[in-house]
Amino acid sequence: MATKLTTRFLDTLAGVEKVIYDASTTGLCITPTAKGKGKWSFRYTSPETTKRREAGLGAYPDTPLAQARAAAATMAQQVQARVDPLEQRKRDAEAASVACAVLTFEKAARAVHAELSPGWRNEKHAAQWIATLETYAFPVLGAVALADVTPKLCADALRPIWLEKPETASRVRQRMGVVMSWAWAHGLVAANPVAVVDHLLPAQSVSKAHQPAMPWRAVPAFVAGQLSDIAPGDTVRAAVLFALLTAARSGEVRAARWGEFDLDEGVWTVPALRMKAKVIHRVPLAPPAVSLLRALRPADATDALLVFPSVRGKVLSDMTLTALLRRVDAPSDTAGRVATLHGFRSSFRDWASEHGYPRDLAERALSHVVANKVEAAYHRTDLLEQRRPMMDAWAAHVLGLPDGRDTAPGAHDEVERRAHAPGHPADGHKDRSGDRHSGFDKRPRD
Repeated sequence: MATKLTTRFLDTLAGVEKVIYDASTTGLCITPTAKGKGKWSFRYTSPETTKRREAGLGAYPDTPLAQARAAAATMAQQVQARVDPLEQRKRDAEAASVACAVLTFEKAARAVHAELSPGWRNEKHAAQWIATLETYAFPVLGAVALADVTPKLCADALRPIWLEKPETASRVRQRMGVVMSWAWAHGLVAANPVAVVDHLLPAQSVSKAHQPAMPWRAVPAFVAGQLSDIAPGDTVRAAVLFALLTAARSGEVRAARWGEFDLDEGVWTVPALRMKAKVIHRVPLAPPAVSLLRALRPADATDALLVFPSVRGKVLSDMTLTALLRRVDAPSDTAGRVATLHGFRSSFRDWASEHGYPRDLAERALSHVVANKVEAAYHRTDLLEQRRPMMDAWAAHVLGLPDGRDTAPGAHDEVERRAHAPGHPADGHKDRSGDRHSGFDKRPRD
């Protein structure tokens, strides 16, 4: 006799070898094995052989009632379609085995890349993702069938760069793991061999090299020598100077579009999609930064237009900005290396600390995420206006102007007045005719 099974009923099962049928799902039954435990099965008449058959559906409570009912319902549909569920299982397993034997690591990697890349941030990351596998993984694993990929082979692919290039090795390992996890999810392999390669490779150094940074005291001289005479259309130097003035990340500056700026209010709102933490970030713009943007803005600029486009109208590459810093031999605190654009954020952070600005303001200016979840829960404001005097003072330092923070109450006006001095690198003035001119004069536009 069938019983309408419930979870409460199943939890009271006694370990008696008596089959109990579910009244709600034809063919579904459970055989109790112990207190609150049992084995699910689906009993049916094979449409192919007309013999009675029984297909296992797992054990309770590992396989809950709802899952067992869904599996039994699927098999009942197969029987109605004159398909034997057990025979279909065999056919599916054989097909997966054949597919696994034919599908190599390289083919699987390219399939994963094609499936996942539409959801990634940019084309550059997508290109780097597959390029690292082509360089380091494919020579060892590329032609190997997925079923034959072992932890040892994975370790062999990583060993040449494991200690020599630990960061690269970490990326390659992660991407190899994604490929094998994809294969595992598709039933093509029984486990992910990449998960245990650490047991076959030596321990890596835990030290992490920081980005070479320019000492904050050296910034004004660098700006005066290298960024004081920016030619019209030189968006590379303009982007470097703007990154310095705002302490923003390279990607945030390079992909900035005019629709993100309110120049009248002096605010740059970076969309969450472009932020590392995926949270909107507002930047208070110092007067020199506003003046630089006004000089760069075309008369017909649309919200979607890039602020610092390449010569082809695309987003500048990070290497383009790095190449400039290398050409001018930007001084850094790391022997034998030039300062990096990301290192300017460290320059700002050191300057803020040494000038007594609160840690919270400096960290928010850098859009750093509060690590402590309890503390983060109480941070409901971005302290935009409290950050503004600090960013004004930083801009004054960058451009060699008096520190607005240490002057009398009208410091903001003083920074703006000095920023509009004739010939200053980041700002303009009015001549006798009343026309505005700028150190970043734009070429006449049609």
